[in-house]
This record gives sequence, structure tokens and C-alpha cells, in this order.
Amino acid sequence: MQTARAHLESLLKARKLDVTLTSGSPLDAPALRHDAARADDLAVTGVPALDAALGGGLPRGHLSEIVGGRSSGRTSVVCRALGAAAARDELVALVDTCDRFDPASAAAVGLDLSRLLWIRETGDATRALKAMNLVLQAGGFGLVVLDLSDVALRTVRALPFTTWFRLARVVEGSPTVALLVAVEHVARSSGGATIAMDPVRPDTPAARPGLTRARWTGRSDRARLLQGLATEPRIVGTRR
Repeated sequence: MQTARAHLESLLKARKLDVTLTSGSPLDAPALRHDAARADDLAVTGVPALDAALGGGLPRGHLSEIVGGRSSGRTSVVCRALGAAAARDELVALVDTCDRFDPASAAAVGLDLSRLLWIRETGDATRALKAMNLVLQAGGFGLVVLDLSDVALRTVRALPFTTWFRLARVVEGSPTVALLVAVEHVARSSGGATIAMDPVRPDTPAARPGLTRARWTGRSDRARLLQGLATEPRIVGTRR
């Protein structure tokens, strides 16, 4: 497995990203199949409340997504999921489209960085998609994340919808979880899930589910410090 990762890293360094998901042509290489992987296999995210809402975890062999605005908790969930997969001795990969990932923060919540393939882009969503495709086709990863959260919405919306069908096709039947991270709903496969991290609005009742709530210290509005965020994700479109 380490040899496969080294080969994949060499291809990425050489910028051999010829297989594209955004063209009208079919994929040049067939999707990798793993007969031992069952369609109902789940990957625990490491967030107990989220795993319970998902019915056990993220479905393997499917494309899922986490959507939400800044400070909604989406990055924390991604780091927890990567850490949980690495703790199971799985290799994980992150395609960091806008080079915003903080390894120190991820390590602080338990991610073994020695098991992470970190692909850093400079904002080019098309190249990031090609890298994602290359990693999925290489196989051997428990979780592969494509972070589009800082890409302009107009750029994400302009990508052909067939892009996501092809991406789902590559991961179908494999033991890999493919995960998109974005501001708004992008795509998921039929068996995948959308995890919506809804921000709190001042007029939102505190009891409403699917919120990210701030915890504060201090006794008055003018003397408060942010202590932390309590995230309550809302699950959309899971078959469980």
C-alpha cells in the first residue's frame, strides 16, 4: 500500500492529471472494483451524534457531501472523519483546492498525518477534480475528501453536472468514502448522504435541530468570550 501511495505521489508531482471529469468524454480507465466491499459498509466519522444520525457512519463506495458556511463546523467534521479512518489503519487523502488545510489543528484532534496524502492546489477547481479522480482510481484509500468550500460559488455551479455522476461512478463498489466539502449542495450518489451544517440566525429558535451553536463565557453581552461551538448537523438524502 505504501508503494502505491508513493507511485501516486510521483504522478501528482509530475502533474500527470490527464484523466478529466469535466469533459464530455467517458473516463479513460474503468472504476476499480472490490468484491469484498459490501454496499452497506459504513465508515465511522468519529463524531458520535453524527454517526447515529447517519445510521452508523458514511457509506463506503458512495459520494457524500458536507455543506455549510464558514464557522459551521464542516472542517472539524472532516478532520474527525480523517482521524477516525487513519485510526483504523486506513490511508486517507485530502484534495485541498485552496490550500487552507491546517495540519497542526488536524493532528490536535487525533489525525495521524503519516497516513494522510495532502494534495495542495491554488484555487483551480478543475485541476483539483482531476486530482480527486486520480486518487480514487488509484484505490487503497479509506476516505478521500475534495474541499471546495473556498471556491467561488459561480465556479462550482459552472461545473457540468455530469462531473459528479462520473465521480460517483469511479468510487462505486469500492471500500472508499468519497466526500465533497462545499458551501452549498453540490452532488451525492444515490446511496450517499448530505450533511448540512446550518448556521444559527438570530431569529432561529434555540430548539431547532441542525444548528451550530456558540458557547460563551462571561455574564453580559459586552463581556463575553467564545468558548466553543456545539454542532448539530442535519442529514439529508441518506437511505438510512
